[in-house]
Amino acid sequence: MSGSDPWEAILERIEDGASLIGLDADTLRMLLLPERVLEVAVPIRRDNGKIDVFRGWRVHHNSARGPGKGGIRFHQSVTAHEIMALAADMTLKCAVVDVPFGGAKGGVQVDPMTLSASELERLTRRYAMGIASMIGPDRDIPAPDVNTDANVMAWLMDTISMVSGEAMTGVVTGKPLSIGGSRGHVGATSQGVLICTRAAFHELGLSMTGARAVIQGHGKVGGPLVYMLSSAGMRVIAVTDAGGGVYNQAGLDAASLARHVERTGSVAGFELADPLEPERIWELECELAIPAALAGVITAEVAERTGARLIVEAANGPTLPEADAILERRDIVVIPDILANAGGVTASYFEWAQSRQGFAWEGDLVAERLRRVMSAAFDAVWRRSRDLKVTPRRGAVAVALERVGEAMEVRGLFP
Repeated sequence: MSGSDPWEAILERIEDGASLIGLDADTLRMLLLPERVLEVAVPIRRDNGKIDVFRGWRVHHNSARGPGKGGIRFHQSVTAHEIMALAADMTLKCAVVDVPFGGAKGGVQVDPMTLSASELERLTRRYAMGIASMIGPDRDIPAPDVNTDANVMAWLMDTISMVSGEAMTGVVTGKPLSIGGSRGHVGATSQGVLICTRAAFHELGLSMTGARAVIQGHGKVGGPLVYMLSSAGMRVIAVTDAGGGVYNQAGLDAASLARHVERTGSVAGFELADPLEPERIWELECELAIPAALAGVITAEVAERTGARLIVEAANGPTLPEADAILERRDIVVIPDILANAGGVTASYFEWAQSRQGFAWEGDLVAERLRRVMSAAFDAVWRRSRDLKVTPRRGAVAVALERVGEAMEVRGLFP
């Protein structure tokens, strides 16, 4: 059991899922190695004329169900194994929501906060050149992830378009609307988390009205969730981020908190709440806990003292494998990342489809299709978990491996 290595952790989950459904041993062997791993040097000229070199990666885990799909993250702690694990996670995630993509992921080992805007653009374009052989509308379609946004996607798309001499709008998703982005892409991950939360509350016989929620993270996903859960009648009693934490038993005011974060860069110091030590958020008694920050935060120790009845994973890989057994023993239900945060990849699929059609969908059509896809995925996972008498995480991996396994079987092995 290796909680410290994300790649070992995901392999453990794949092997467990394979044994649950009796997956063919040859198919499993192929899933235990990524199809390709590209490591690139990313040299950039800094504004002062000096050259710095960063390391970047792009990984394709499995392409049996379609071209690779997965975000690009810029973070100082990025490693090859982390990117490999996230790519395998994407293979499972795309299969759970049944979109025609395989798993991919990319990243650069850099703290983007240390770069100026022009240095960030140079880094993005140089990295795009480095991985150009891996990406394309029918090969692998990157998207935003940790510390990357629509601007970064625009630079990436422009770089590939300039090099190829044709408008490659379908090469990335999460683009600005002005160059082929999709309505409803921003906030889609949060929307998917909300859909799964509603469904889980319904299945558990709980009412959302007046129920208490805590959220770790107030970024692209956690921020909108404060508002969405409050609008659904819940009391969001605590939120933490890298800068600190805040707590108010009566429920935090979502709009005031958002304005405070915009002004100061953190939830810390929010005047309508008490300060909270970030690690104490898990101990608070509540109906719902949402990890919406980085991976590996719910350790065995955290699992023992968690005060929530339900955990919905908005972040990628927030729960370590050794914590799963403890949460199960304590009868805490976990809706896993490969289902809960798949609203983002679903919206990316819609954007890719629109780019291919050259036709933009209305916002309400995007929202309705997102609701339908996420609800169907939740139902499939919940049903499979009940059939196999296992947790939703193991049920989700089982659903994903059945779909990936079938695709690999019907395609056969080339040559």
